[in-house]
Amino acid sequence: NRRKKKDDNVLEIPSIPNPFPELCCSPFASVLSASLLPKATSRKKQVIKVYSEDDTSRALEVPSDITARDVCQLLILKNHYIDDHSWTLFEQLTHTGLGRAIEDHELVVEVQSNWVTEEENKLYFRKNYTKYEFFKNPLSFFPDHMISFPSENNAAVSHSGILQMFLSSSTYPEIHGYLHAKEQGKKSWKKLYFLLRRSGLYFSTKGTSKEPRHLQFFCEFSNSDMYMSLTGKKISGAPTNYGFSFKPNKSGGTRDLKQLCADDEQSRTCWMTAVRLLKYGMQLYQNYMQPYQGRSGCSPLNITPMRSISENSLVAMDFSGHRSRIIENPTEALSVAVEEGLAWRRRGCLRLNSHGSPIAMSNMGMSIHRSQSWFHHKISREEAQRLILQHGLVDGVFLVRDSQSNPKTFVLSLSHGLKIKHFQIVPLEDDGKLFYTLDDGHTRFTDLIQLVEFYQLNKGVLPCKLKHYCARIAL
Repeated sequence: NRRKKKDDNVLEIPSIPNPFPELCCSPFASVLSASLLPKATSRKKQVIKVYSEDDTSRALEVPSDITARDVCQLLILKNHYIDDHSWTLFEQLTHTGLGRAIEDHELVVEVQSNWVTEEENKLYFRKNYTKYEFFKNPLSFFPDHMISFPSENNAAVSHSGILQMFLSSSTYPEIHGYLHAKEQGKKSWKKLYFLLRRSGLYFSTKGTSKEPRHLQFFCEFSNSDMYMSLTGKKISGAPTNYGFSFKPNKSGGTRDLKQLCADDEQSRTCWMTAVRLLKYGMQLYQNYMQPYQGRSGCSPLNITPMRSISENSLVAMDFSGHRSRIIENPTEALSVAVEEGLAWRRRGCLRLNSHGSPIAMSNMGMSIHRSQSWFHHKISREEAQRLILQHGLVDGVFLVRDSQSNPKTFVLSLSHGLKIKHFQIVPLEDDGKLFYTLDDGHTRFTDLIQLVEFYQLNKGVLPCKLKHYCARIAL
């Protein structure tokens, strides 16, 4: 009774009609749980600083889930560069003298999170022509004396066969050979026989024995990154200049580094390429194929890679007639280039003279190359080799620099056969005119631009054509 009296004293609130009845859920309609509703994903942004070869930098505000490829695409668009699929983000650890090309799929902010705050590590934006070169020509990356195939594949393995074995989850070629290893906590290096298998990297405690009882585990790669030594023997005291290391992701300093050193560049390239394939597998292949997706009628393994922009643009053409034609004869191409170069200089001089700024043609010819991207003014032989190495030891990577031993000459530094070779460009005076030559005057050029363009079209006395130039990219 008391409850009834209490209820009677409460004023009844009149019901308010709903002005939007169509928005009300039916009592029979299923109610959406909060977990099924779309969440507003807040993409946190972070500022990263990216450097160019000349140490100029640009700050970018990027989302936390941006990949290295996305950063490269952003910089390509901002700077109006040509995308030939060789642009790369490069991580440099200043304190340890190590560096590596960040894979296209890696998260840049995650890479930076592994840095120690006290160290001045840097991100560089540059070209790396060897990034996926092993997909195009695996035979040159894996020499016969360093690779062994499973027993059922004793026969010669084809071009695509090597790729399929590396990318297969069931089979994996074995890489083997001698490497110098730095002993933990010591300054000494020891030469050991190493084997790379799917389960990790091992070394033999008894010569070249591959018996399980003689194999000792060295390291695995899921929680570590592989770096190339940028300083050679300076910091680590390595026996050669072909060092590389494995660094745990969350490690700081050199105490946890697994340091190795090869006897030559071909051996180091083989080991490092095999580790990349072992760690990332099909992800690397997907990164490589991404620029070529969408081509109809092409199977992924049989697609012929696109030529670089520099190669596609280097075709000698004759536009003097009613119809243009490609000049096949190298001698004719050279003579046409000479005539066009002289005509361009005459027009340039007349144009400059009309503005009251006369320039002697000889001085113009001597300095015109300085504006070219492939020309590096005063760098040493070691600096030239370092730049080419960073761009990748692909046949045809080159730069032109001033000679330090002879101030009046220039040097063409060229990569071929995983080696860097240097060719002297000598000035030659004949009948009061100055020429440049690489072959003791048999082939002469009025300036360095003409010389470079000729050897981009013709191999001549060089071991290969000039394909990719090393440039100091200013962001």
